[in-house]
Amino acid sequence: MSYIFSPACKFTTWRKMWLALAVSEQELGIEITDEQIKELADNVNNVDFDKANEYEKKFRHDVMGHVHAYGDVAPTAMPIIHLGATSCFIGDNTDCVQLKKALELTRRKLVKVIDTLRTFAVANKNLPTLGFTHYQAAQLTTVGKRATLWMQDLLLDLEKLEREIETLPMRGVKGTTGTQASFLELFNGDHDKVKELNKKVCNIMGFKKAIAVSGQTYTRKIDYHILAILSGISQSAYKMCGDIRLLANLKEIEEPFAKNQIGSSAMAYKRNPMRSERVCSIARYVMSLPAAAAGTASSQWFERTLDDSAIRRIYLPEGFLGVDVILNLLENISNGLHVWPEVVNKHVMEELPFMSTEVILMECVKAGGDRQELHEAIRVHSMAAGAVVKGEGKPNDLMERIAKDDLFKAVHDKLDELVKPILFVGRAVEQVGEFMEEEVDPVLSKYADLLTVENKDGVNV
Repeated sequence: MSYIFSPACKFTTWRKMWLALAVSEQELGIEITDEQIKELADNVNNVDFDKANEYEKKFRHDVMGHVHAYGDVAPTAMPIIHLGATSCFIGDNTDCVQLKKALELTRRKLVKVIDTLRTFAVANKNLPTLGFTHYQAAQLTTVGKRATLWMQDLLLDLEKLEREIETLPMRGVKGTTGTQASFLELFNGDHDKVKELNKKVCNIMGFKKAIAVSGQTYTRKIDYHILAILSGISQSAYKMCGDIRLLANLKEIEEPFAKNQIGSSAMAYKRNPMRSERVCSIARYVMSLPAAAAGTASSQWFERTLDDSAIRRIYLPEGFLGVDVILNLLENISNGLHVWPEVVNKHVMEELPFMSTEVILMECVKAGGDRQELHEAIRVHSMAAGAVVKGEGKPNDLMERIAKDDLFKAVHDKLDELVKPILFVGRAVEQVGEFMEEEVDPVLSKYADLLTVENKDGVNV
């Protein structure tokens, strides 16, 4: 991700844009020689950054600085570099290329996180755990089912991300204020050739289309939509890691902890969930960025104003770099989550007696008991057991009370069977299997080629 937003990627892409423009113009009849095209192609990566900086200081213009630096190494082609173009042809189209590459890399890492979480969810689909609503004990779920909640959020993010990759346009060949006037002049009033030039450049750069109309720049709404997707991924990550942090406090689940890792400089016993905390910290920043992009999109006067430039150079790369770190951390955390089943079960059994009272009541009614009398007895026993738990700090003794009460004699020989945690998880186990089969596995199959070590450009991910 750092490479995608690096000067090396940016300025070599500028040269690819100039090359694509020259090739397309030549194909449509402009007098550009094969020698000039070859010279441009041979020097795409031959960027003298120091020289470009010298030219930029001289001209106070970054694009013209690089035009001249390119011309120094491609002197024969110098007369036709940037022919008919404006600075935003280079800048905005390069932004589109970088954004598309960044979206694709984000997709790769997001799919990897989902794949890793799948393993965790399936491995723990049968482990009953307390559900929480309002962070108060609620009906049981399973550890694996809870993980599917995290996964579903990420799948929704992936769906939005995929749609953005598929529909992301280039700015294209639009001219100074979006009217294509300079290119219409270049082609002596031939509208068809101007439209064909637009298509050719987009195709060469790997885009299916250009934005239909523009001012000098592509609409900054596109930046907002992209940052909204990054914000969405960050929201999902924050939710997942917030849950992990709470579970770490309960000692039920812990993130990876290295052998020699120190949790606290003062409290040697501590195992702070620092990776999850880091995710939440970075996510909070990324979630703030769409507001800045919204401000930019709304304040672009007429065909353009330059107050978009500096801020976009901050929030676009930083949004992607932030999410890149978040996804790296999520994959690392997911791959090393440690579950403590005995602690999980201990917490379940502290609450389960209360949750099982309805089942016990119904079994006794089936055996001929009086529902109202049984209900009152359970209520009294439950209040007394609750007082012991909260008032004396002792274990829940509700089952012992019921076992001693002859009103419940019909279930005395099967109390243990009636309070097995797995009986209280509803369809949680089945839901995990169905979720994987119907939602997750088709996605992982679709993106199987993304779960590799290197991307197509050879950049290690």
